[in-house]
Amino acid sequence: MNIGFIGTGNMGGAILEGFASSPASEGCKLLVCNLNQDHSAWALERTGGRCEIVGSNTDLCKQSDVVVLGVKPQVIDGVLEEIAGTFKDNPNRILVSMAAGISIEHLCSFLGTDAKIIRIMPNTPAKVGEAMTAVARNGNVGDEEFFAVKKIFDSIGSAEEIDEDLIDCVIGVSGSSPAYTYMYIEALVKAAVANGMEKEKARVFAAQAVLGAAKMVLESEESIEQLRINVCSPGGTTIEAVNKLFDNGFMEKVEEGFQAAVDRSIEMTKGR
Repeated sequence: MNIGFIGTGNMGGAILEGFASSPASEGCKLLVCNLNQDHSAWALERTGGRCEIVGSNTDLCKQSDVVVLGVKPQVIDGVLEEIAGTFKDNPNRILVSMAAGISIEHLCSFLGTDAKIIRIMPNTPAKVGEAMTAVARNGNVGDEEFFAVKKIFDSIGSAEEIDEDLIDCVIGVSGSSPAYTYMYIEALVKAAVANGMEKEKARVFAAQAVLGAAKMVLESEESIEQLRINVCSPGGTTIEAVNKLFDNGFMEKVEEGFQAAVDRSIEMTKGR
C-alpha cells in the first residue's frame, strides 16, 4: 500500500514513526505532507528517510491508497474541502481520521456517501509503541481492507475495532487517561521526594510500579478488584493507603474526570 500522512505533529508523527519502524511497513510507500515544514523534516529524520515529502495534500492523496489525516479539528474542514475531489475520483481510497469530535457522517459530508472512512482514537503512548487505538469504520469499508489498515495501528501497540458510538467512551478510558495516570505518577514522585528520595529515582520507582501493575491487569485471569486485594495484607501498609484513598473519594474522582472527558467529546461532536 501507499500510505499518506497529512499532518505529522504530536500524534500523527508518533503513528508514522512507530509504523515505519515495524515489520508491518515493509513494502509500503510512506508519503508525508505538512503545513509546518519542521514537522516534515522531523518525519524524515525519525523514519530514517523512509518517507517521501509531498508538496500538497491533493498530490499526496492522488498517490495514496490510504490517507491518515492528523490535523486538528478546527482546521479539518478546510483540508477536507481541498482533498474531497481525490476521493470522489477514486472510491477505493480510504481516509483514516483521528480528529476528536469529528464524526464519520461529517467526514462523508465532504467526501461523499460512498467514501471509505475509518475513524481512530489513539493515545500518546504510540511514541513508545504502547498505544491503545480504537478503530471504527463505516459500511463502505470491507473486511480485507479494514484489517490491512488496522495493521498500521496494531504495529504501534494494541488496536481494537469498536462501533463509532463508543468513540466518546474511548476518549475517557484510554484517549485522555494517560494524563490522569501521569498525575498519579507525579503525585507519587512528589510524596517520595518529600520523604527523602531523589526525584529521578522516585520517577523510576513510581513509573515501573504502574507499568508492572498494568501488565498484571492485562495478563492475569483474576479480576482487578482481586488483584488489589492480593496486595492488601490485613493490618499492613498497603491497606492503610488504600483505605485513605477510598475515604477521600479516589475512585469517584477518577470516574468524574473520565466523564468530563466523555461529555466534552460529545459536546464537540454536537457542535459540528
